[in-house]
Amino acid sequence: MQYLWLCPICLVLAVIFIFVEKAEKFIEADAIKGFASFTFVILGWLSSTRASASADPAYVWLIVAGLAVGAVADVILNMRHIFEGAKGKIAFLGGIVVFMIGHLLYLMAVARVCQMLWLFVAIGLVLTGALMMWILQHIEAAMAFKVFGVFYIGAIVIMNCVAIGALIANPSHHALMFVAGALLFLVSDIILILNTFGPTDRFTWRVSNLMLYYVGQLLIALSLQLL
Repeated sequence: MQYLWLCPICLVLAVIFIFVEKAEKFIEADAIKGFASFTFVILGWLSSTRASASADPAYVWLIVAGLAVGAVADVILNMRHIFEGAKGKIAFLGGIVVFMIGHLLYLMAVARVCQMLWLFVAIGLVLTGALMMWILQHIEAAMAFKVFGVFYIGAIVIMNCVAIGALIANPSHHALMFVAGALLFLVSDIILILNTFGPTDRFTWRVSNLMLYYVGQLLIALSLQLL
């Protein structure tokens, strides 16, 4: 594996971001978060140059694009702390939409190598319904956030299911690393939703949410080297 030195840089920036955000220096925190996320985009791009000549160019491009869109979503999502009232809510919803686009890019990539795609999409839909029923029992949120949440969680759950289908169809270290990263991403999002809309905002949950997220994105970026 090459470019591993970018991983600790990304994680250190993420830790700095957490404490700057906790100090309520939201503009500075968002800038630091942007740099942390830019790091995994660079890692993904560099990793794509190490992919084998036989790798599907469209697959590689979709993964790198997904990483880049995720980095943009990171900055937009955290603007909810910078703006107050309606603007803050719009920033949050905008971040969710952009993140969902990133998940769809990942989904388009893994769908290229998943056999019986319809089956894993169907499993993803069922799991989305079950997961959302459980989440909605533990949060209080406006209807707009619930609607956006259903589509968002649906996108990432289906993406995970299709990624697992791709791993089953073509077992490889690359596919396994991608699934690991995607699952961490999903768990991170569940923690974020519960912490944001649940009865208590826990700092430890915020730390867990961000660390799982960044490790997940780093694994997805590194997986390109294993193609």
